[in-house]
Amino acid sequence: MIWNEAKECMSRDEMRELQSKRLKKVVDRVYHNVEYYRKKMQAVGIEPGDIKGIEDLSKLPFTTKDDLRDTYPFGLFAAPQSEIVRIHASSGTTGKATVVGYTRKDIEIWSECVARAFSQAGLNRNDIIQVAYGYGLFTGGLGAHYGAEHLGATVVPMSTGNTKKLTTMMKDFGATAIACTPSYLLHIAETLEADGDLDKIKLKAAICGAEPWTEQMRLQIEEKLHINAFDIYGLSEVMGPGVACDCQYHKGLHVYEDHFLPEIVDPKTLQPVGENETGELVFTTLTKEGIPLIRYRTKDLTSISYDKCECGRTLARISRFKGRSDDMLIIRGVNVFPSQVEAALLEIGEAAPYYMLIVDRVNNLDTLEVQVEVDEKFFSDKISELENLTKKIAHAIQQGIGLAVKVKLVEPKTIERSMGKAVRVIDKRKLV
Repeated sequence: MIWNEAKECMSRDEMRELQSKRLKKVVDRVYHNVEYYRKKMQAVGIEPGDIKGIEDLSKLPFTTKDDLRDTYPFGLFAAPQSEIVRIHASSGTTGKATVVGYTRKDIEIWSECVARAFSQAGLNRNDIIQVAYGYGLFTGGLGAHYGAEHLGATVVPMSTGNTKKLTTMMKDFGATAIACTPSYLLHIAETLEADGDLDKIKLKAAICGAEPWTEQMRLQIEEKLHINAFDIYGLSEVMGPGVACDCQYHKGLHVYEDHFLPEIVDPKTLQPVGENETGELVFTTLTKEGIPLIRYRTKDLTSISYDKCECGRTLARISRFKGRSDDMLIIRGVNVFPSQVEAALLEIGEAAPYYMLIVDRVNNLDTLEVQVEVDEKFFSDKISELENLTKKIAHAIQQGIGLAVKVKLVEPKTIERSMGKAVRVIDKRKLV
């Protein structure tokens, strides 16, 4: 069993002591090995000796994605190239790619963390885990792969690209678990249902991440596939998948804070917020060698709690993400997150979990159109049913976000399916 009670059931004082010890070590490492960090720390008058423990964390400067881009490709590496055994990178779709490097020890710790997450999902060496994240520079595929191997499970490195083949292998190999994005898992379920194969699989668990998803979507996945679905979290800059994962009680994601020190700050003032208050998640890596990061701003909005979980773990727990501060849409002065729209839609049984937000500006006024897939039966001669459902969905969304929207119902499979991170928003204001 990968669950290590010595690490995951520490008292708060024991954890703080371990974190303080590791924080001092990582601050010393970046100060003496990364010129960029040394200059940032000197600019605010900080030297390694000034950091006595995690109580001094706020003295240290923040790190952002722009810092990684400004030092592209290897400027934040704290280990020599001869010790870097792997490189991953972001896609760079919104700017220059961010590059991260791993030493052999980093890979070992990463594998252990993902294995701990899989163990929280009830998996062990007797399971067959199908990895349907993309392999390559993206951290999802290889991160899940190495974690499953560390667990001792059998790995099916399926990746993405051929859903029919994936479902065939799932049946033939008797896969008991799958790791993929939640939106792709819904597409897999849709394919299995269309082929009449839902009762021919042995799946019992899914470990989903790489994109925000709601509690309603988790419940829908579980009902459709008759499995338990778990939320795994990570980002390539900090490590990859395996920074945190929820347990069978689904009351927050346990952060492996013996390796990743979390903070929640106000995204505007950057001041710490209280326990259970929503803010931006910030991480300091405590054990990474290749590219340790100090107070990295994730842009993910969540809250944190430190009370003991029903599962027995004392690790800090972050709540399901509200969204990202840089994904927030401001429409006619109202803050809107795609996850709010999704939550409203999934409360309505007639709406499918496939939708698209189209933001535009007409006569200097921002508009929001929500396209939603519904069953083809609504496109019969009974136009009144379609109109009634349109009004019902529009009302539910308005109640959820506090903003009137235009709803357009579309036929099944109209909205493009994604095998990676789902695209939920087209903001035409940015295209003008």
